[in-house]
Amino acid sequence: MYDIENYYNASTVEEAIRLLKEHPDARIISGGSDVLIKIREGKYAGTSLVSIHDIDEIKGVKKKENGDIYIGAGTTFSHITNDPVIKEDIPVLGEAVDQVGGPQIRNIGTIGGNICNGAVSADSAPTVFSLNAILCLRNEKTERLVPVHDFYLGPGRVDLKPGEILTQIIIPAKEYQGYHGHYIKYAMRQAMDIATISCSVVSKADMENKILEDVRITFGVAAPVPYRCTKTEEAIKGCRIDESLYERTSELVREEINPRDSWRASKAFRLQIGGEIAMRALRKTIELAGGDRV
Repeated sequence: MYDIENYYNASTVEEAIRLLKEHPDARIISGGSDVLIKIREGKYAGTSLVSIHDIDEIKGVKKKENGDIYIGAGTTFSHITNDPVIKEDIPVLGEAVDQVGGPQIRNIGTIGGNICNGAVSADSAPTVFSLNAILCLRNEKTERLVPVHDFYLGPGRVDLKPGEILTQIIIPAKEYQGYHGHYIKYAMRQAMDIATISCSVVSKADMENKILEDVRITFGVAAPVPYRCTKTEEAIKGCRIDESLYERTSELVREEINPRDSWRASKAFRLQIGGEIAMRALRKTIELAGGDRV
């Protein structure tokens, strides 16, 4: 049974914001794959819910004339994976969210919920970090744009103010054009398990001269929030693309990330796997750019 005090269904963003203002203790729900579990566990027992499931304006993927990609916060994982814009321009995001749970979860779970949940294990998080996504947040009076790396404040905490709704995830054209990406999730089981550790790499390569022009490496479950390996990135930018690049990447990543011990895996295990999947993900992005398969 679900202990829910009141349920309100909004049909527009404005109505949802008004309902949140009238009921400040209410929680937003869309697919419910996170919120309903917490209600059933008693963590949100007796809460009221404001549903944004029926708000069409925050669903779907659109590519603007300038190349910027807008992903509605209410867009389901399965929609993102199969959307032609995602497949053509940022397939790494579709591949990442396609590893969330099972088909039923992917058909109801939304990227906005995944981000706002603040979970470091969220499959969408490392990739939106590596794509330097910008989040569009609206309240009753204003709209603000927040870089995704500033949105995560700590475990389960995000910069979502009272009465505010995440409406769009924006991927600027300059952050994906000319880049290739790959996401690797390591989990103890092959199906319907959260990440033990995960890594998303987005890179730009000059294959004519075999130079790594730019790279972004982001981990999930390697720190209290999704973690960009900026020291490693700076160290390998401009390097020649050869086997030593991949070996150096794995070594530098292990020096930079700081995963914790947990019942799922030890810190030492996560460090070992982290270096390996970063190396493999980077190698795959180079292959996608036209590099030789090793």
